[in-house]
Order: sequence, then C-alpha cells, then structure tokens
Amino acid sequence: MKALARDPSSRKRFLAMVGGTGAASAFAIFLAACGDDKKDKTATQSQAQPTTSGTSQFGMGDLGILNYALTLEYLEAAFYRDAAASGVLKGSVLSLAKRFGEQEQEHVDALEATVKKLGGTAAKKPKSKFPLEDQASILNLAATVENLGASAYLGQAANIKSKEVLAAALSIHTVEARHAAALNSAIKKNVSPDGAFAKPASADAVLKAVKPFIVS
Repeated sequence: MKALARDPSSRKRFLAMVGGTGAASAFAIFLAACGDDKKDKTATQSQAQPTTSGTSQFGMGDLGILNYALTLEYLEAAFYRDAAASGVLKGSVLSLAKRFGEQEQEHVDALEATVKKLGGTAAKKPKSKFPLEDQASILNLAATVENLGASAYLGQAANIKSKEVLAAALSIHTVEARHAAALNSAIKKNVSPDGAFAKPASADAVLKAVKPFIVS
C-alpha cells in the first residue's frame, strides 16, 4: 500500500483528466497515486479477457467490474434522491438521506470518469423504482442497500487486476461500510452484523437482490 501514497504528480494528472471536480477528487487520490497514466491504461486493456467475477455482462476485466459498481451506484444515488424527494422523511433522517445521496452521486461521477479514463464506455443508467411508504421502511431499505453495496465491493476485490482500480474500489467500499454501520445503528441493528470479518457477496447474488428495484 505504500505505492498508493506516492507520486503527487500522478494525482494532479488524473484530477486534470476528470476535470478536477470535487466529486472525483477524493476518489482520484486513490486511483491516480500509483503511477503512469499510459501504463495504467495499457495494463487495464491487457486484462480485457473473460473472468469468473460474474460481471462480464458489463464488460471484460476491470472495466466490467467498474461498470458493475457504477450500476449499483446509479441505483443507490437514485434511491436517496427519490427518498429525499418523497416528502416522507423528516428532520435528521432527511438530512442523512441527502448527505448520503450526495456521496453516492460522487461515487457515480468518479466511476464514470474512471471508466472513460481507461478507454471504456460507462454503463447505461437503469430506470429504478423503490418502495417509499414510510420513514421506518425507507431506513430499513437504506440499511439493506448499503450493507449490500459494501458486500458487493468486497466480493470483487480478488477479481480486480489493477492495483489502482483496487485502491479506488476500496476507497468507496469503506464509505459504503460506514453508511451501513450508521444505518444499522439507526434501525437498532448490529453495526457489524457479520462479526469481525465482513462477508463478500457475488455479483450474481447482488444483481438478484437489486433486480426488484430496476424497471425493465
């Protein structure tokens, strides 16, 4: 991990490529800290071959994993946006939904920029619909979504070939896990339901879990 803290010039190059936006900056520190842009792109393109990660429908290799993650982030950002606009949430819960939604949108922006930086095409944003009946059910769904998101990133860690992409994915995984812990606490659930070691989730399991929220 020492390499991830090196080379500030690489960070500047990447930030310039994605526009230097606040949405991409925190993510980009992890993504760009390790080295040469040309080398990174060549390495990622060489990995464009079938894998067993379960994400091949989104593309091959690391690009497929990035687009899989982007699809999940599209759904999370849409969920919080819809929840905040529903009129159901009040007070601190509404503020929390707005704040988490802004962070999920930053993940979307950063992942889109990363896919493009690596020469790929960003996944299409799915149409979504969520049950937003009352505050309690929204909080429970939010906790489910965030725990699933954290497990999804963990489930792909071993399949990622590029250390830059891995570092970027872990930087988002950490935030998803913190969101999950906060929401678990809010609904009186164990903040670490899996105990000392989190359980990864396969792409197939995650996509099956989110399918009810995607409008075909």
